[in-house]
Amino acid sequence: MQTEITRLLGIKYPIIQGGMAWVAEHHLAAAVSEAGGLGLIGAASAPAEWVREQIRAARKLTDKPFGVNIMLMSPYAADVAKVIVEEGVQVVTTGAGSPGKYMEMWKEAGVKVIPVVASVALAKRMERAGADAIVAEGCESGGHVGESTTMTLVPQVVDAVDIPVIAAGGIGDGRGIAAAFMLGAKAVQMGTAFVVTEEAQVHQNYKDKILKASDIDTRVTGRTTGHPVRALRNEMTKKYLKMEQEGAPFEELELMTLGGLRKAVVDGDVKTGSVMSGQIAGLVNEQMSCQALIQKLVRETDALIGTLNLYETEV
Repeated sequence: MQTEITRLLGIKYPIIQGGMAWVAEHHLAAAVSEAGGLGLIGAASAPAEWVREQIRAARKLTDKPFGVNIMLMSPYAADVAKVIVEEGVQVVTTGAGSPGKYMEMWKEAGVKVIPVVASVALAKRMERAGADAIVAEGCESGGHVGESTTMTLVPQVVDAVDIPVIAAGGIGDGRGIAAAFMLGAKAVQMGTAFVVTEEAQVHQNYKDKILKASDIDTRVTGRTTGHPVRALRNEMTKKYLKMEQEGAPFEELELMTLGGLRKAVVDGDVKTGSVMSGQIAGLVNEQMSCQALIQKLVRETDALIGTLNLYETEV
């Protein structure tokens, strides 16, 4: 199951765990990497020293490659960018901005830089900036979303850039991975499926809400503010969408969701918290270890496309 991405990152399987805020901490990242994928620590808006501690904690659990996802709008982004170099992290994925001003520092340190994009234009811009690969994320994903679907976005990004593309959004089993390969991707990034794994330090209420979700249970809030977010429907999304429809000001809407993800992930408040999840939640109905999940994904993918020789052989 070797591709450009597995060789670039030194991993066994072309499966990457999303750098989800409040979810992607060292236990999950290490477990995914230990199972042969690439685990990511989600820096989100956390201070640099918290990220440093997470990196060191992950190293105690695995000697396999793992990375850090950095949200470039974070007030601590510059400090986290330096910590990535100081701690010898070899892979960084980026979102919510351009990594351009950190690229030289990361490149000199041998860090592989993989921005997450939701459009062809941004993919091209990231390639020009020196990105090693691109995550093309469709609007089926959980959390902050763009407009294009994975099915339409991935092949267009593949055609537009010369660096390898990783597909994300709406992928939850081997069928999704096989489809991503058919679209030209060299790996997949998955979030929702990893949220419910045993190693994920997520409140069981959050996991159960995903496990019980159907195909129509997600809602996108914040379209009117320019910051759309996909989450499972609950009291919060119902109230938010009603307020949006009534033309509530941005400040009121922002206040209502402030700290909402932490409330759901840590406190287990799945009624008024923000239970971010992709549309694939309806397909995620079993809780298992990261090792078991990745092996299941590999078996399913191999059964579908292994015989078609779509994997690349080492030259």
